[in-house]
Amino acid sequence: MQAVVLDQFGGPEVLKIQMLPIPEIGPDEILIRIESAGVGQWDPFEREGGYAKMLGLEPHFPYVLGSEGAGVVVAVGESVSCFNKGDRVYAAGFLNPKGGFYAEYAAVKADVVAPIPNGLTTEQAGVILGVAITALRGLDDTLHLKSGESIILFGASGGVGHMAVQLAKRMGVCVFAVASGNDGVALTKELGADTAVNGRTDDVLSAAQEFALDSFDTALLMAGGEVAAQALSLVRNGGRIAYPSGVHPEPQVRAGMQVSSYYGAPDAEIISRLNELMNDGPLEVHIARTFLLDQAVEAHRMLNQHYLGKLALRTN
Repeated sequence: MQAVVLDQFGGPEVLKIQMLPIPEIGPDEILIRIESAGVGQWDPFEREGGYAKMLGLEPHFPYVLGSEGAGVVVAVGESVSCFNKGDRVYAAGFLNPKGGFYAEYAAVKADVVAPIPNGLTTEQAGVILGVAITALRGLDDTLHLKSGESIILFGASGGVGHMAVQLAKRMGVCVFAVASGNDGVALTKELGADTAVNGRTDDVLSAAQEFALDSFDTALLMAGGEVAAQALSLVRNGGRIAYPSGVHPEPQVRAGMQVSSYYGAPDAEIISRLNELMNDGPLEVHIARTFLLDQAVEAHRMLNQHYLGKLALRTN
């Protein structure tokens, strides 16, 4: 199979196309012929060896990135009864020991695989799980949002952010979104944000004060910085603030607030919960651009540029 590999950790230039054996599956795994894979904001950290160092892992090269993807089941392990050949599925596989989704095939545990929900294309399904799970972990598991509460979302037009806007609204929450660029403002409003402002040019603090009147109950940060630090002063005493691990600079807030960092780790339970939230209709997945496998270097370079939503890799 073709795969995007790295033989050493480093910058985008270490990514290259190489032929690898199709991975073999264990009894509790399935083999997916990948059609679409997500390019995540966390992928450069993995590409540079950040996770290997942080978690004390021994990397095995050639190394295949990619923690989310979608395609067709082509083989199932002997103990797997919930999937059959030909099923269209999407899957998560963070730091998968048998290789990630930047490849034509991926072998993953069956418990992190699910049928593609109605209303999602395969391309959309291939990029949604990492960001939607991270958003849901923050909103539900960390902030414990309740209907009727208010939230200020930073980085609302990015991958995790544009999922968080939609999930928060489905939870009955009042959303103030801080987006990147006027196009980001337009996207977050389209996705249901009650108010959206441009974090680059607008007076975020004044707009947030006018919106919240008194104060916000919660905040979720997908991006940090001076503007975020100022606006967090509007979170009420006893309010809750959360951010995915890796957001820099980490928020510095006054005493009396609950501040939590968290990981968007996938498992069967969170995928099932996400699918339940999509029963009333799929989440809107905004894909800024789709690249072929041999354009992975270009895709990683675009991660440092302005774009909305997610980037995708296509295998054919």
